[in-house]
Amino acid sequence: MTRADGRTADQLRPVTIEPDAQRHPAGSALVRFGGTHVLCAASLEEGAPRFRERRGWVTAEYAMLPGATDSRARRERNGPGGRSKEIERLIGRSLRSVVDLDALPDVTLTVDCDVLEADGGTRTAAITGGWVALARALGSIGQQDALVGQLAAVSVGIIDGEPRLDLPYEEDVRAEVDMNVVATADGRLVEVQGTAEGAPFSRAAMDQLLDLALAGCEELFVLQRKAVDA
Repeated sequence: MTRADGRTADQLRPVTIEPDAQRHPAGSALVRFGGTHVLCAASLEEGAPRFRERRGWVTAEYAMLPGATDSRARRERNGPGGRSKEIERLIGRSLRSVVDLDALPDVTLTVDCDVLEADGGTRTAAITGGWVALARALGSIGQQDALVGQLAAVSVGIIDGEPRLDLPYEEDVRAEVDMNVVATADGRLVEVQGTAEGAPFSRAAMDQLLDLALAGCEELFVLQRKAVDA
């Protein structure tokens, strides 16, 4: 079945990753998944949280700018709301899964992910771009060996009975099953968030979605490596 944007079921939206999109952070990247654009910036600060006992830490923050959607969203001036907090925790723990934190000095790397344009898959785009920003930041301080893996994420779902890769908003809102998959370049899974929006789905359907997501991540890994090496 041809999708509204002309893609096949197993095809990513056009993806670009622009490294060093900002001058001041230790590392940055502007990632575009079709109509979803996320600016990711990794900033370095001296000192880590007390529980780290003078070892390094990686964390993340996420926000959607007021003009990112067709109706203005209010700024979260009193701290992140529930959705934003859940997403930034996902980004942070995903990135930490591929960093040897004990190899870092007493520093904190904060990866800020700001959604400039939203058309579905903002959290997966943030993880994919956030890894590039983090890799560039670690390289800039001579700590590239602390990065022990490559990480990307993509959305998948079932729409009109068909498993599909990389859902735009118009597919996401009517998906029968909605799933976000975070994976490493060696084929391991970091996180799988899958939900039946109506009837339960089978193990076979889940396996189909995972295979679709992992194939999509393979394409993202290639783009990430090009961006890091630029």
